[in-house]
Amino acid sequence: MVAWWGTHQQISPRLWLEVQAMRESFGKTFTLVVPRWRGQIHWEGIVEINLSILKSREHTLRIVYPDNFPSQPPITYIVRPRILSPIHQYEDGRLCLFNPRDGTHYGWNPARSTAVTVASWAIQWLYAYYIWRKTSNWPGMEESVTNPHYNDRNRRSG
Repeated sequence: MVAWWGTHQQISPRLWLEVQAMRESFGKTFTLVVPRWRGQIHWEGIVEINLSILKSREHTLRIVYPDNFPSQPPITYIVRPRILSPIHQYEDGRLCLFNPRDGTHYGWNPARSTAVTVASWAIQWLYAYYIWRKTSNWPGMEESVTNPHYNDRNRRSG
């Protein structure tokens, strides 16, 4: 069975759309990684979060396409710096970027959402995270995802 994105010799129209959308929105900020043998196709890039409270403003994001893309959205991780949050983040580190119960109008829409959508949500997530760290209030609606790896030591770092 051929992957959703095609083959190394002939990529699918959907992947062409994804590449074009990411290039138009982010230029060369993100690099598309297509593993030869193992692993999943993904974008990786460094974004700068412009907040004076941060020691380091650079954050490396990884946006991983699931095998059943576009039926399911890409999964997004913050690779560097390591962030562990008890809210809006799953135990494996992936970010909770939208509530699937909100439906395709407000959440992931396979017909029109792209990696640009997810990258934009991830950048908004980072700003919300740092606001939460400073104020103890997450901007917007909030749902908690328990993270057993979170502790007070993590709260003070970064």
